[in-house]
Amino acid sequence: MAMLDATVMKLLRGEALDENDELCDFTLADQNEACVAKGVTPIGPSDYIPVTKSTVTYIVLVVLVNSEDEVLMMQEAKSTCAGQWYLPAGRVEPGENLNDAVKRECLEETGLEMELETLLIVEAASKAWFRFVFTGNVTGGCLKTPAQADSESLQAKWIKNISEVTLRSNDIIPLIDCGRAFHKVAKHKVRSDWHHNLLPVIKPHKKLLLRLLICARQKTSGKLYVLMSEKTQAHFPMCEINHNRNLHSTLRKFMTEIFGADVALHKPHGVLSIEHCGQPEGSNDGLCLSLLVTFQKTLEEVFPIGKYSWMAVSTECSKLIAVRTIRNMTVPLKVIC
Repeated sequence: MAMLDATVMKLLRGEALDENDELCDFTLADQNEACVAKGVTPIGPSDYIPVTKSTVTYIVLVVLVNSEDEVLMMQEAKSTCAGQWYLPAGRVEPGENLNDAVKRECLEETGLEMELETLLIVEAASKAWFRFVFTGNVTGGCLKTPAQADSESLQAKWIKNISEVTLRSNDIIPLIDCGRAFHKVAKHKVRSDWHHNLLPVIKPHKKLLLRLLICARQKTSGKLYVLMSEKTQAHFPMCEINHNRNLHSTLRKFMTEIFGADVALHKPHGVLSIEHCGQPEGSNDGLCLSLLVTFQKTLEEVFPIGKYSWMAVSTECSKLIAVRTIRNMTVPLKVIC
């Protein structure tokens, strides 16, 4: 139990696990075989490889809020949306990690240097599109003026009321609301109402992976159990993300693979960790998202199939997992259909 607790705690802290891509339990090849067995034509190749800005798109975006509750925004220079306003954002470049990418975009578009504090939201869509929403604090630089306009942006400003400017898209409104809520909590130092600071950890992956911390409570003992895969070595269940489907579809198919077609009602709470590297360029452009999932039914009513088994965690570990099921205690995963 001590070893399992240590691994769970590591995941809850957002740290990288000592697991490689070969431990994947449900690869794209496996998924395609399952489709063929049901008489369904697979919608994507089994040998898909994520390559940044080619076969996978990573977007970074930052919500910076100052002491006056103003939000840092930039005015677009692109011909398709010139003059409109948006949050500092852009694509991750080949060979770049997520943390460096968001700091670079902020500097290029606003003239300000920043330090990262935490991820706020992770968004995902089909065709291997991911957007990582960060927040942090300004540490230096000078706010870009119209005289410094370039191809990155026309200028940058701290804006209190975003309704006073023309937005490139309204999709940033809930992101701004989330950023302001986080900074309000941080300002009043009530961090027990929000997850700890979580940033992507640098670990190379060649595939797009989804790791699950699946939990269920035993009715007879009240103990909390987590699901482990017994493939090669004990590890949390992990599947390859089908880039032609949305993440909800990947999660649903993987849960069905583990528990059968009549899988009991379960709830994905949010992201616990992100592992990504991006180097060397073109060979490690994958990532691993770790997601917390809990069953509403008891352990006695949930039956994994095949190579999976339930393992009990300590009372202390159980309490820490329970805390992470509360609202704002994991990084929200928004799936865009």
